[in-house]
Amino acid sequence: MKAFAQLFLYLDETNKTNEKVRRLKEYFNSVPDDDKMHMLALFTDRRPKRPINSTLVRTWAVEVSNIPAWLFEESYHVVGDLAETMSLLMPENTSGSNKTLTQWVAEINEIGTRNEEERKLWLTEAWAMLDKQERFVFNKILTGSFRVGVSQNLVIKALAEVTGIEAPTLTHRIMGSWMPETYSYEQLIQAQGAADDISRPYPFFLAYPIQETSEKRKAAADLEDALGEPQEWQAEWKWDGIRAQMIKRNGKIFIWSRGEDLSTEKFPELHPFLNDLPDGTVLDGEILSFSNGLPMPFNVLQTRIGRKNLSKKILQESPVAVIAYDCLEYGGEDIRTKTQAERRVLLEQLQAGTEYPEIFRISELIKFDTWEELEKVREQSRAMIAEGIMLKRKKATYQVGRRRGDWWKWKIDPLSIDAVMIYAQKGHGRRADLYTDYTFAVWDGDKLVPFAKAYSGLTDQEINKVDYFVKRNTLEKFGPVRTVKPELVFEIGFEGINKSTRHKSGIALRFPRILRWRHDKKKEEADTLETLKALLDPISPSPDEEA
Repeated sequence: MKAFAQLFLYLDETNKTNEKVRRLKEYFNSVPDDDKMHMLALFTDRRPKRPINSTLVRTWAVEVSNIPAWLFEESYHVVGDLAETMSLLMPENTSGSNKTLTQWVAEINEIGTRNEEERKLWLTEAWAMLDKQERFVFNKILTGSFRVGVSQNLVIKALAEVTGIEAPTLTHRIMGSWMPETYSYEQLIQAQGAADDISRPYPFFLAYPIQETSEKRKAAADLEDALGEPQEWQAEWKWDGIRAQMIKRNGKIFIWSRGEDLSTEKFPELHPFLNDLPDGTVLDGEILSFSNGLPMPFNVLQTRIGRKNLSKKILQESPVAVIAYDCLEYGGEDIRTKTQAERRVLLEQLQAGTEYPEIFRISELIKFDTWEELEKVREQSRAMIAEGIMLKRKKATYQVGRRRGDWWKWKIDPLSIDAVMIYAQKGHGRRADLYTDYTFAVWDGDKLVPFAKAYSGLTDQEINKVDYFVKRNTLEKFGPVRTVKPELVFEIGFEGINKSTRHKSGIALRFPRILRWRHDKKKEEADTLETLKALLDPISPSPDEEA
């Protein structure tokens, strides 16, 4: 655990890529193989299940810290992170521990089977033998809140340099549902193909946003400068669904979401077409709800996400289909090195031979001769229930992760509304002492009605100014939340809007974020609830009406 806690500290203290890679390589070269796999599991969001609920953990932490509960809570509100608060308030360790990361994770997995008294004894003894940094990381793992400031790509880069195995191969091998207790380091690094699992998906290729290029190119003339001749590209709609890979190997089918969740049983409607595919086929595409042959808004699909049991009613109200836009494996062969155009031909052949064309759809190519034509087509995105347009170079191979150059997403501008900030709450991590999480409201008559929360979109300088305002204009306190003087106006952007019975405003936004601080507007000039409701899609039902 000492080595893992030290690695976590090193990675948290530096922003330099080469330094992070160096530290990762040192870790891989110095710890047992089991610890390497547990580190990879934690760094790729494969965390142990929480064996003790957070209420008990906090209660016992207050006892060990030997301070009043109110002081513990106040400290937590200041720090903003439970694991860090506990590690700071507890007394220095009275002994030491040489247990490895693997041993501690094994104990965390096992202690959940014990009674409450045994769990309390184990946890208090664990806290007593760990130093402050070890305790912090241990608490993170224990509470299920472990996060680390390093990308998976950097971890793979370091591992590739240590093992001599190509990064794409390693990336593929850590996809899927493996766990460190059953998947060994030896299996991970052995000869190509020897450890392959028939269920394993490929790493997803991600498009780069055109809006995030240095000049925020949107005009057709700028597209021509950036991308060249239109004939080199194919264009498709950017669908707003669940990105997934559909796999048929050895007579078995698998559906993986981009978040590496095995979702085969969540979409039973897709099983007939997947079983009908030739063995050795992997498709990349979007799962969407469909009605009368047309895609439905994302909030309809959202009604079935996360449910353990899919009722007959839900299946009827939110039937799904696949819009496939790429083929990654054909006849058992990895074809990602073929060009986009070549893979498209194979995808069309598979779809042409299906007996389930209503379920297995194919992403339609948009015909255009000039960038000006495509710019006009893009304006129809919302009518198509799409987020914008995808641009893919016809000669492009299927790559790993987000890469500039061959796949671009040209999203439509977000919807927006001017709103007044009425509540603020402190953030987490390095912003734990700043008010960074805000609630916004619009006018309903002479009252301000809250409708959205947002915490991204401001610069560090702007956050400091808002924090200064909040601390000097607090009207009421409700735990960590502050009611502030309604004065600051912000433009709030969002991707979609739907009815909601769970919110006082009667609406729910999709991906709200701050676009800009409207210094030029007074609170009386903010928008109204009526303006918000006018943006509602008339065919869009409430995501919570059926609950």
